[in-house]
Amino acid sequence: MGRQTVITGAASGIGFAIAKRFAEHGAIMHLLDLDGNKIREVADSITNCGYTATAHACDVSNEASVAATFKKLGAPANILINCAGIAHIGNLASTTPSDLDRLFAVNVRGVYLCMRAVIDDMVAARQGIILNIASIAATRGISDRFAYSMTKGAVLSMTLSVAKDYIAHGIRCNCISPARVHTPFVDGFVAKNYPGQESEKMKALSESQPIGRMGTPEEVAAFAHYLCSDEASFITGADLPLDGGYFNIR
Repeated sequence: MGRQTVITGAASGIGFAIAKRFAEHGAIMHLLDLDGNKIREVADSITNCGYTATAHACDVSNEASVAATFKKLGAPANILINCAGIAHIGNLASTTPSDLDRLFAVNVRGVYLCMRAVIDDMVAARQGIILNIASIAATRGISDRFAYSMTKGAVLSMTLSVAKDYIAHGIRCNCISPARVHTPFVDGFVAKNYPGQESEKMKALSESQPIGRMGTPEEVAAFAHYLCSDEASFITGADLPLDGGYFNIR
C-alpha cells in the first residue's frame, strides 16, 4: 500500500490488529495512543518484523496534543482510522454528567479533532480516506449503553457529514459498526464483574450473537483494510455492520 496511515487507539485490541494488518501490507504506519509506553512497544513489535511503524503518545481529546502529534508525522496522512474509544455501562439514570463528558471527550471530540487535523491536506491532495470505528450501538437499542450509544451515534453522523461535504474533493469517509468483538476489554470486564464465572459469562456473551460467537479484532482489521483499499473506491458515506447477524436477524 505504501500510504501514510494514521490509526488512533492502536495499542491494543481492534486498533492493534488494524495497525498490524496495514503494516503487513506495506502501509507507513503512525500509531497513536494515550499510553505512550504501550504504543512504543506495539510499534517496536511491528518494526521488528520488518515493517514501518512510528509510535506517538497522543491524547485525542486534547486539541493541542492532536495538533502537535499530526505536525510531527513528517508527511500528510493519506489514510486516517479513528479507533480510539472508551466504553461505559449504564442507563440514563446511572450515567453521571462526568461519565457523559468523559465519553464525549474521547469518542466524539477525539474523532472530530483527528479528522480536522487531516482534512486540509487531503483536500489539497484531492484524495484521502477516513475510516471511523462506530458500533451497532449507534443504531440499535442496547441495554445499559446510554452514553456509549450516544457517542457512537455521533461518530456515525460525523461520518455521513464528512462523506457528503468532501466527496467532490476525492475524499472517502466510512464507518464500521461492529457488534461484540473479543478484545482485552471484554476479558477485563468479565474478570472484574464476574470473578469465578468467567467461562460461563464468556459463553453467554458469545451466544448472544446470532452467529454464535464474538467477532475477532483480526476480522475488523481485514474489513478495514478492504475499505481503505482501491478495491473499495466506490464506497463512501456508508455505515457497514460487522456483527455476526446481530443487526438484521437477531
